Amino acid sequence: MDDAALQTLAAWLSPAWPTGAFAFSHGLEWAIVAGDVDDAETLRDWIADCLAHGSGRCDAILLAAAWRDPASEEVADFAAALAPSAERLDETASVGAAFAAITGASFGPEAAPAPWPVALGRAAAAHALPLGPALTLFLQAYAHNLLSVGVRLIPIGQTEAARALAALLPLIRETAAQAEAATPEEIGGCALRADLAAMRHETQTVRLFRS
Repeated sequence: MDDAALQTLAAWLSPAWPTGAFAFSHGLEWAIVAGDVDDAETLRDWIADCLAHGSGRCDAILLAAAWRDPASEEVADFAAALAPSAERLDETASVGAAFAAITGASFGPEAAPAPWPVALGRAAAAHALPLGPALTLFLQAYAHNLLSVGVRLIPIGQTEAARALAALLPLIRETAAQAEAATPEEIGGCALRADLAAMRHETQTVRLFRS
């Protein structure tokens, strides 16, 4: 991968890229309030399960499918159908639409709204960006966003969050490699507590995040 491609992916997956992802906790806010996640270790384990067995892995496979066939509406429809709750659907749709709009306006070409992993896969394909690094940085951004939720809500310190991210990097690379070799038919997860947390967040009385 050349420097220009690396710069582009780093820009798109930076927390500063204005997609609004910071407003969503992926159900983690409920897990923290419920006591399932209460320190850096349990936060790291929660994210690891989501990466290896839940939405992280599934979204990475969807990204790869969209990269290989950017014109497919079936992949986009499948991504939306896989959302286990109304808020998770709002999350993937909102972040994806914002990404498509800002990336199209900044880098071209104009792109239609799509669920978040599909929007990224299509954009990466349009700019001939390599799939492997796109998957790795996508999953790293996924983990980083959830860690930032923990920093704000548990709370944990920045150093603890950085240590957790460092511990997750090998799993991120492994999950990215598996997703690159997978097909949509291999999508499936068993991070049921995370999906239940996303559903229960919808009726949470006091909350800071949209999901």
